[in-house]
Amino acid sequence: MIRVLVAEDQSAVRAGLVLILRSAPDIEVVAEAADGEQAVALARERRPDLVLMDIQMPRLDGVSATRQVVEEGLADVLVLTTFDLDAYVFGALRAGAAGFLLKNTEAKDLIEAVRTVARGEGVVAPAVTRRLIAEFAARPARGPKADPAVLETLTRREREVLSCLGEGLSNAGIAERLDMAEATVKTHVSRVLAKLELRSRVQAAVLAQELGI
Repeated sequence: MIRVLVAEDQSAVRAGLVLILRSAPDIEVVAEAADGEQAVALARERRPDLVLMDIQMPRLDGVSATRQVVEEGLADVLVLTTFDLDAYVFGALRAGAAGFLLKNTEAKDLIEAVRTVARGEGVVAPAVTRRLIAEFAARPARGPKADPAVLETLTRREREVLSCLGEGLSNAGIAERLDMAEATVKTHVSRVLAKLELRSRVQAAVLAQELGI
């Protein structure tokens, strides 16, 4: 069972998200938060597997809440955003969010995104992927530096895995591309993130794009 905390300040939207998630037999909504501070407090208390986090919330915004949740290792964070990306989204990426979804995402896609992140994989709504990577690459780096020298710490296979992450491939997709078991892929992904000091697959994908691999 995937345990989810829903953080959204608009009660009607939050109720809709909860209704959608509870329709899935393998997802349990363990808590609801109306602002960032409450989201962090409930994440500490309930220890969900995933926090579905709205970006713009009162008291503590979604970026700051994401950073706290990720740094404390409380849960993975899946961010909800509008189509018009802004600095909040890039802040959430640097804070270690595992993925980004549009608020108008179809119910089935929301459920599948939660499952994907729960499997340890990143997810970015197709409509924002290209913009997100391009915009992030164009901004001054405050997170991982796009220095080719960082690749020297990686083995040949790990570089291949990083390249696949840059294409947005899932673990299953990487396993098929590189002809290896999914369990082996997970191990390589974990090593890549650790060596490059990255917090999520999404950050790894952006770095791969920045380095042109």
